[in-house]
Amino acid sequence: MLILTGSRIVLRQLQQSDADALIAAASDGELWKSELTVVPSAATVENYIHAALAGHEAGTVMPFVTMLKDSSEIIGSTRFWKIDRINRKLEIGSTWLAASWQKTFANTEAKYLMLTHAFETLNCIRVQLTTDENNAKSRQAILRLGAKYEGLIRNERIMPGGRKRNSVRYSIIDDEWPEVKRGLEQRLGARALL
Repeated sequence: MLILTGSRIVLRQLQQSDADALIAAASDGELWKSELTVVPSAATVENYIHAALAGHEAGTVMPFVTMLKDSSEIIGSTRFWKIDRINRKLEIGSTWLAASWQKTFANTEAKYLMLTHAFETLNCIRVQLTTDENNAKSRQAILRLGAKYEGLIRNERIMPGGRKRNSVRYSIIDDEWPEVKRGLEQRLGARALL
């Protein structure tokens, strides 16, 4: 089981038994009501986990729960997906955090762990991040990571409510990773290095 451990955040492979904890985390802000991203509710969590685990079985997805290291409380979820081992690239996506953990160290440290694993263990040459064009908070967070804007993808997906979503794509490539890593470590402080 893949576990990425930081100073305050742990990313552990998603399991079927995480359903109740995911619902509890998503209840902090009733995140399933968002029209900008897909967050599980009590009615959808089983399908959410099944799809993630099916992708893992196929080798195209690595789904994680985002946990607080000190308490093991699950505060959200994220994943590697669109994994392309031949071309050494993947996407970080399906990321959400309980409302009380948004705009804290949690997302930055989780992305630091994921990007480090992608570039330094999986030997990726490209990591992309995609978000809804209407999700200003997510777009700002991605730019703060150090990712570069690549463009708008029209009608990139259909959201659960039926809306045709335009998405914005960003990326970090291997040549940029050392500088991005330094920037993330500065933002996180010395704790990121423990």
